[in-house]
Amino acid sequence: MTGTPQLDFALDTFECIVLYPGPAGSALPTETVQRLQAEHIEHMQALQRRGLVLVAGSIDGPAREPAPPIGIGLARTGSVDDVRSVMEADPAVQAGLYQVDVLTFLCPAGSMEFPLARTQR
Repeated sequence: MTGTPQLDFALDTFECIVLYPGPAGSALPTETVQRLQAEHIEHMQALQRRGLVLVAGSIDGPAREPAPPIGIGLARTGSVDDVRSVMEADPAVQAGLYQVDVLTFLCPAGSMEFPLARTQR
C-alpha cells in the first residue's frame, strides 16, 4: 500500500522510527557496544528534548531471521527525510551497531497523546 488512504475521517501523520541490529554489531568489542548504546540513549533524549521525537523505546521478541526490530519511536515533523537524517547522525547508527528505517505512520486523528513530550519542550 502506498500513499494516503482515502477515508471519511481525519488522520494524524507521524514518522515511525524503526531500529534494527546493524551489520557491525556482533563484531564490536563489548566496551564499544556499551559506549555506543549510551551515546544512542543520549542522542534520543536530546531529540526528545528538542521536540523532534515524541516517544521512543526498545522492543523485544523472539530471535528470527531477518533480525527483528529492536526499537521504535514516533516523531511528528512532517518529513520522513528530516527524521531519517537526524537518526542517521546517531553515533550507534554511524558505527553500524544499529541501522534505522523511517516510515510514515497514520492513525485516526486525536487517538494518540504524548504528555511527556509536552512537558519536555
